[in-house]
Amino acid sequence: MYVTECEIECVTRNVPVLLVNVVVIFFFLMIRRPPRSTLFPYTTLFRSVLTGDTLISAGVKFDKFSAPYIAIAFNSKGAAIFSKVTGENVGKRLAIVLDGKVHSAPRINERIPSGRASITGRFSMDEAKDLAIVLRAGALPAPIYIEEERTVGALLGRDSIQSGVRALLIGVGLVLGFMLVYYLFAGIVASIAMLLNFVIVLGALGWFHTTLTLPGIAGLILVIGMAVDANVLIYERIREELSTGKHIRSAVAAGYNKAFSAILDSNVTTLIAAALLFKFGTGPIRGFGVTLSIGILASMFTAIFVTRIIFDIVTSNKKFTRLPMLQLFKKTNIDFVGKRWLALTLYTIVVISGMTIFFSRGEKAYGIDFTGGQLQEYSFAKPIKTEDIRKALLHIKIKDVSIQSVGEKNEVLIKTSKDVATKIKNEFDKEFKDNPSQIMRVEKVGPSIGKHLRNSAKLAVLWSLIGILIYVGFRFKNLAFAAAGVIALFHDVFVTMGFLAVTGRELNLTIVAALLTIAGYSINDTIVIYDRIRENLKLYRKASMKEIINMSVNNTLSRTVLTTLTTLLAVCSIFFFGGEVLRDFSFTLLIGMISGIYSTIYIASPLVILWHRRGNRR
Repeated sequence: MYVTECEIECVTRNVPVLLVNVVVIFFFLMIRRPPRSTLFPYTTLFRSVLTGDTLISAGVKFDKFSAPYIAIAFNSKGAAIFSKVTGENVGKRLAIVLDGKVHSAPRINERIPSGRASITGRFSMDEAKDLAIVLRAGALPAPIYIEEERTVGALLGRDSIQSGVRALLIGVGLVLGFMLVYYLFAGIVASIAMLLNFVIVLGALGWFHTTLTLPGIAGLILVIGMAVDANVLIYERIREELSTGKHIRSAVAAGYNKAFSAILDSNVTTLIAAALLFKFGTGPIRGFGVTLSIGILASMFTAIFVTRIIFDIVTSNKKFTRLPMLQLFKKTNIDFVGKRWLALTLYTIVVISGMTIFFSRGEKAYGIDFTGGQLQEYSFAKPIKTEDIRKALLHIKIKDVSIQSVGEKNEVLIKTSKDVATKIKNEFDKEFKDNPSQIMRVEKVGPSIGKHLRNSAKLAVLWSLIGILIYVGFRFKNLAFAAAGVIALFHDVFVTMGFLAVTGRELNLTIVAALLTIAGYSINDTIVIYDRIRENLKLYRKASMKEIINMSVNNTLSRTVLTTLTTLLAVCSIFFFGGEVLRDFSFTLLIGMISGIYSTIYIASPLVILWHRRGNRR
């Protein structure tokens, strides 16, 4: 046990002998004062009179001379004890002990009845901070237990990275190929913007020192697919302007101007979902949220500014008079609103059926992220039957176990309620000597953190819907638009959850991230239609609301299908080539985005009519 001697006082009274005094002080310091790091033995009576659980706070503050000191405060119980101890031991030292070591022994100058005290001395800033940390550490009333732990084996990590990179390259190739074929020269411009967008995202991740996780790679692929959303919206607007006979330069300018509000609103709503992923997510899910947020901002920049600069340069050439593009949909005139009651009936049936199936599974519908437990994935050298694995686990009396074959026939997923990974691995080595196994990954979540994660996921979804509701209502100055859009989002989320239950997949944090992505992406299409409704209301003042909505949905039909198609190309690359770890994630996105087309066209827009009286179109 040691304390540091810390005070020397010297008063110079005689100015003529200043030099002598300086020499004396120097000599005195050399003999009497040790270096600051020198420690002296100090004898204490080791008797705990006050424990850290009564300490409320301990932090560094500064006196009027800007010297640091430690301010401490006790609760009522600690204040009473501290008052008695300081009153009975004025002039003595009170040791601060942590883990059997004396970290400081300040002198008690007076009785302190308030429970608030200051530890002063010639502390450096680092010493004051260290002592404050010691005091706060001593306030921990219980030992630390690991509540969440995820381990990825080298084999799975290497395979996952290879699968992720392969899916990324295939996804980029599919999206770029589609844009080049469908939009021709404009597709080249969009491809340049997408590649620049990809470089910006990687640069930003490096700038923020963000670790690129497997969900982060999935986020990159998804960003590539979603990056063309703004380009498609702009190009379809330019096509409309060209069809009116405008000059190419005027058509480009009008296309960008008219598409801007829809691009802004749709991307902000997706950013709301991405921000909540970061707020309520954990670990890799936050990585996905960060990647998605950066990608959205970068795609807006490249689509609005970079491509506009390229078009301005090209169209300044008088020889550039045409902008040829393929056209999947000619001008349509489908009565979408007329089928609204059939659509709403189907909506109700599908949602109720899906959620009934989901809740009927009980706790089986949730992964270990929300229920707690341990998930282990093993890879055997040769194919193995789940019955043989179950028999082996009975030998070590592990009964509450779920066994599932994944990927190849030699890979199995084992879910247990307790931490038994070591016992299982030892049993496998003993029972299957001719078929050695290797741990691919182990995930452990304690029951308390599982409950916390489930609550966080609920809050993330709830606040996402509330945020979208508020923003859409504010931007369109009409709560009917916002409410209809959110109801459509419920359709997409509930339908997806129903498909998850039917296919035996579990709801976990990664799936919640996919659901929030679906919510943000699905509202994009809805906002584009709403933006066109707002525009058509000004142009066709004598038309009824039914006519306006039908016209708007038909006007944006090609954009809805094309943007969903390009994003699905990216998601399909994750599903087929991204590996087993991202399979459920990409499956969720596939179902949600397909459902989003239906809800956008047949639910969100027709529902607006229900909130409007006859003749009141605003």
